[in-house]
Amino acid sequence: MIATDKTWPWKLLLVAILLVVAAGTWGAVQKIDYQWRWYRVPQYFLYHAEDPQKIPFDGVVDTVKTSGKTTKVSLISENEEKLTLTIATDTLRVDEGEDLFEGDTVGFIKEWRLGPLMLGLWTTLWLSAVSSVFALFLGLATGLARISKNFTLRGLAMIYVECIRGTPLLVQIFLAYFFLGTVFNLSRNVCGIGALALFAGAYVAEIVRAGIQAIPKGQTEAARSLGMTAFQTMVEVILPQAFKKILPPLSGQFISLIKDSSLVSVIAITDLTKSGREIITSTFATFEVWLVVAAMYLLITSVLSQVVYYMERRFAISD
Repeated sequence: MIATDKTWPWKLLLVAILLVVAAGTWGAVQKIDYQWRWYRVPQYFLYHAEDPQKIPFDGVVDTVKTSGKTTKVSLISENEEKLTLTIATDTLRVDEGEDLFEGDTVGFIKEWRLGPLMLGLWTTLWLSAVSSVFALFLGLATGLARISKNFTLRGLAMIYVECIRGTPLLVQIFLAYFFLGTVFNLSRNVCGIGALALFAGAYVAEIVRAGIQAIPKGQTEAARSLGMTAFQTMVEVILPQAFKKILPPLSGQFISLIKDSSLVSVIAITDLTKSGREIITSTFATFEVWLVVAAMYLLITSVLSQVVYYMERRFAISD
């Protein structure tokens, strides 16, 4: 017998829904009185920069030697000081023997450079990565303290978790920058990373606590009966099993942290969101820029999600 795919009606329904949503979006866009300027966006990813090369003294052009796309211009000052500038051939503005004054432009250097969107993306990535590492260690320590038999450790961990989870991240960033940053003379990057790490660490702590408590107590009893210490039991038996259980919520928290990192733009950290706002002020391409910024965030989180799915499948095989 030939096997039939019984899910095809649902696949068709999915395609139909997506087409309806696309058509509705297109219709809504057509009703907006807005002039789209997509042609302005690519230059903010990568652009061809031209840096002027100016003579730093009053002098004369000694020689001009062209080699392909570059030209070397030798200059001699009134005090017999020599200087050689390398410029793009098609930007040459002087001739041999020409008298020049300080500040005159000899030509330009052309090179490809990353635009503000790519620089902002890099800032978002490293800021989120560093914050995630600190949040992981802080959350692990706090999660262990939450299940500790020591009343002081439990109390401190509980106060930290409740205070952080009970206040908005934006307020925490302001407090970190304007209060702690001023008192301890900390840079905005340190304040931003600290605020993000503290915020995510509180949620990681609860994830870790729940993961550890989900492991049957028989695992601990078996390990202790074999002569393992409490530390060995936790590190070698409990945590490896708990990590498999907490991987999905843990990855979800770190994905949220990437999106939450956009809030550090309020303390003048030029991340992806702030770069987008700066571009909008100069181009007025509001919708185009925000759509591109949203797509870049979606790309980052999607890649991270796929990495997590791969890890989950690997762990499932090992089980």
